[in-house]
Amino acid sequence: MQDYSTSTNNTVLEVENLQISYETRKGDVEAIQGVSFKVGEAETVGLVGESGCGKSTIAFGIVNFLGSNGKIVDGSIRFQGKELVGRSQEELKELRGDRISMVFQDPMQALNPSVQLGEQLAEVLTCHKDISQKEAWERCIQMLKRVNMPDVENVMIRYPHQISGGQQQRIVIAMAMLNNPALIIMDEPTTALDVTVEAAVLDLLEELKHDFNAANIFITHNLGVVARVSDYLCVMYAGQMVESGPIRDIFRNPRHPYTRGLLACVPRLGESKESSVLHPIRGRVPPPAERSKTQCIFAPRCEFVTEDCRKERPGFTEIIPGHTARCIYALDIEDHSPTVKKRRKAKQGQGPKTDQTESPLEELISFDKLKVYYPTESNSLVSLLGLGEKKYVKAVDDVSLRVAKGRTLGVVGESGCGKSTLVKGLIGLEAVTGGDLEFMGFDATQRVTARDTNMIKEMQMVFQNPDSTLNPSYTVGSQIARPIKRFKTAPRGEVKNEVIKLLKAVRLPPTYYDRLPRQLSGGEKQRVGIARALASRPDLIVCDEPVSALDVSVQAAVINLLLEIQQVFGSSMIFIAHDLSVVRYFSDDIAVMYLGHVVEIGPTDAIYMPPYHPYTEALLSAVPVPDPEVAQKELRLSGNVPSALDPPSGCVFHTRCPRRNMLPEDGKICETERPPWQTSERGHRILCHIPLEELEKIEAVVSSAAA
Repeated sequence: MQDYSTSTNNTVLEVENLQISYETRKGDVEAIQGVSFKVGEAETVGLVGESGCGKSTIAFGIVNFLGSNGKIVDGSIRFQGKELVGRSQEELKELRGDRISMVFQDPMQALNPSVQLGEQLAEVLTCHKDISQKEAWERCIQMLKRVNMPDVENVMIRYPHQISGGQQQRIVIAMAMLNNPALIIMDEPTTALDVTVEAAVLDLLEELKHDFNAANIFITHNLGVVARVSDYLCVMYAGQMVESGPIRDIFRNPRHPYTRGLLACVPRLGESKESSVLHPIRGRVPPPAERSKTQCIFAPRCEFVTEDCRKERPGFTEIIPGHTARCIYALDIEDHSPTVKKRRKAKQGQGPKTDQTESPLEELISFDKLKVYYPTESNSLVSLLGLGEKKYVKAVDDVSLRVAKGRTLGVVGESGCGKSTLVKGLIGLEAVTGGDLEFMGFDATQRVTARDTNMIKEMQMVFQNPDSTLNPSYTVGSQIARPIKRFKTAPRGEVKNEVIKLLKAVRLPPTYYDRLPRQLSGGEKQRVGIARALASRPDLIVCDEPVSALDVSVQAAVINLLLEIQQVFGSSMIFIAHDLSVVRYFSDDIAVMYLGHVVEIGPTDAIYMPPYHPYTEALLSAVPVPDPEVAQKELRLSGNVPSALDPPSGCVFHTRCPRRNMLPEDGKICETERPPWQTSERGHRILCHIPLEELEKIEAVVSSAAA
């Protein structure tokens, strides 16, 4: 067993040589192969790796919750010194939720939608403890206060759908902590959360870990998150642990090619597409039934592979005490920085401007005081009689900006800030309520059904989930061919050749022409979506969270592909994402949205350095940085995003602004007057009452050489 822990804390969980298999019609398939690690009190061990590497299987194996066809073939799992392998389901049931708790990725899957939250919380106590319902209810209230849940008494009588995603996750965390467990297993607990909510949840988990002295296993594919919360790291690949050790040692000195590959896939907050290149890992994780048992399991994808790697499976090599890697070249692997290669600069145009500046040359899109409102339905008698004032959800309110040819505009903000609604109004999927919208000099305020075919041809979209946009009944070739035929971008006899050219452009071989979507991986489906968007040879490609659901290696490949396409075809892009590191890397200009308004806009480099809008500063301070040695300011937003049905008066951000005390009378003016636009020397604009001279005095959020 690889004992990398140097802590003196008592060991809570000890996993040794764990092997898990699943029974199939073709025989047993090995999913986990000889995994060993231990977790001590008040420690967090991170499990990181791509999808299919076995992270969640280990978690379910610890409590033997593997389903009817899963089984532990070999190895030992000792919890507080007692063996768990071979224990009955009744014994394990007593442990689950009591001494061992689990926090799942999707809280809605863990909560019963038809039962009030208070009843679900109290059941955790009454099921495992000899305690009255009244006492359980009081303890639940105290725990919700401990996890910083607002309006606790009302939350207890609500249903899961009546609270936000971040609050749902806090409920699940409170549920996991109620019985003061010795071990908490967290399986991607922040993946579906906004960056600001994610930061608050991670802060909370760190507090609870020390307050309750619990051992933690944290499963994630996000290297920034694991760097923030973990003490030790286990890197998983294809069912094997390939590297393990203290978190700082692994990030400072990764010695397995797979670990180095994962780190090379991630854009750092200070990197741009001009200064660096992402290096995706070639190929994909092999399925369990196709994994070699006679060579290094990573050999087919390794950039350092030699014939010696194919002779036998390597064992662990100790780099320093406590840090080991499963590679025969772990001590000799060459040191190189994987993201220093310079990228040739693409043709640069003018950046986006607000309505108070001169229009740039070669302007492609112009938003001028754009509004997208949704009327609300009400069953009240006053509304049914047509009396009273009609209310609207102001999803996009008075947005003005410009996008030039050959540029990429990144749009960032929390969920519900209006990012997706803005682009839906642009492409005609939502009706524009007010303002002007021009595309290539033509009015683009009509719905898509009323638009000219040529305008539709020049404006295409890449969606977040390719499974929702690809027809499972049609081949890849026929789906890419459809827009080619519709917009006549190639003669009818050349359609298939044009499809093959597009497949090659997105790095897919011609053999994919006849494949169905179900035969493709997630990254390959997204490449097909990009190829289909390119089929009409558009001037504008709108990308709505195109990489958020992908593994880091696939994400890097898709980002590189989009950048290459932009350079070759000269397309402009609007790029929406919640990962500010990705947006900073990919975009030329950035617009920060909050509650339907643009609050800051300008060139990328200017946005990520002071002066910041207070909202931008909070977003940047919440970004998980994949480097545990980086000093990052902690600035957390209080409260929830206000309703777009009844937005705050004055500055829409004043109810959550952490910088109001920089103004006289603690920012009374923010409650009554809309802030003015201010322009910095670096060319970006901020919508704020606080003078730029004061905002410039604020220290940078991230303090590191890279950022």
